[in-house]
Amino acid sequence: MNSRPDLTGRLISVVGRRVSAANEDWRGRWLSYLPTVAFLVLATIAAVTSDAFLSQGNLSNLFRQIVTNGLVSLGMLTVILSAGIDLSVGSIVALAGIVAAGLLNILPWPLAIPLAVGVAMIAGGINGTLVAGFRLPPFVATLATMSAIRGFVYVVSETPITPTDMTFGRIVASSVGPVPTPAIFMICCFMVVSLFLSRTTMGRAIYAIGGNEEAVRLSGINVRAHIMLAYLISGLFAGLAGVILASRVGIAQPSVGSGLELDAIAACVIGGASLAGGRGSVRGTFAGVLLLGLISNLLNLYNVQAYYQQIFKGALIVLAVLARRREG
Repeated sequence: MNSRPDLTGRLISVVGRRVSAANEDWRGRWLSYLPTVAFLVLATIAAVTSDAFLSQGNLSNLFRQIVTNGLVSLGMLTVILSAGIDLSVGSIVALAGIVAAGLLNILPWPLAIPLAVGVAMIAGGINGTLVAGFRLPPFVATLATMSAIRGFVYVVSETPITPTDMTFGRIVASSVGPVPTPAIFMICCFMVVSLFLSRTTMGRAIYAIGGNEEAVRLSGINVRAHIMLAYLISGLFAGLAGVILASRVGIAQPSVGSGLELDAIAACVIGGASLAGGRGSVRGTFAGVLLLGLISNLLNLYNVQAYYQQIFKGALIVLAVLARRREG
């Protein structure tokens, strides 16, 4: 006699779970577009309230400024997907810039630039070895290397270095129409990493490690090798960012890149990446980079003190985490 109520109860439970899953799926898709929507809203407000915003000079400057954070954020995303973190990226940016500027004074740029990026990748490899090989917590390992690499940069040069060969600098300063060459290079990097993470076995393994490292290990995948790869990629893009930044401004300073790791983490989190690993997208990170760059640009146009930019970044991180706290 109680079979019908039991059946009804199970039916209600099943329907309830499906409705809940549908709501979570809809919410996740809506949140993934939120950074892009916020960017478009702010850009529209800026275009209406500021005559200088849509000028070619300002837009070109905006795209040049986001290149450094864009490349660093791309490497940071790869590490975050593996459930790691890389606090040393700012120091690696400074290291690559100093090495590149010094080598450009004795070597042609086709040799100097790859060597500088290679040094940055060695720094990333050290991070990977500490995390994957010695099983140190990523926060502790990269905090230590952040300090050590920054100290090494000052040992190499306590004063800024100005490269004598400005050939690469002129390439970085060039544009294709209204779009700066470094911005085009950054977009190509985003496209390549997007394909790598979504279409290759190694990229999908990095996602899986962040989701459940033990399950990936039991499936026979070399977890340590893929974690090492993630930190090498982070070092690669931090190195490219450092070289491009030094070439763009025409001087390499040992103090450059301080706090850049926070901007990169902010872009990834705003774009939907989970600091627990296993979730995030290149598209979302790109939207986060654009949003942060736009906010900085607007505050500069409105003559707002730079300190307020840090307040906005912190608030955006909190809002992004709160918005996704029930997701997944």
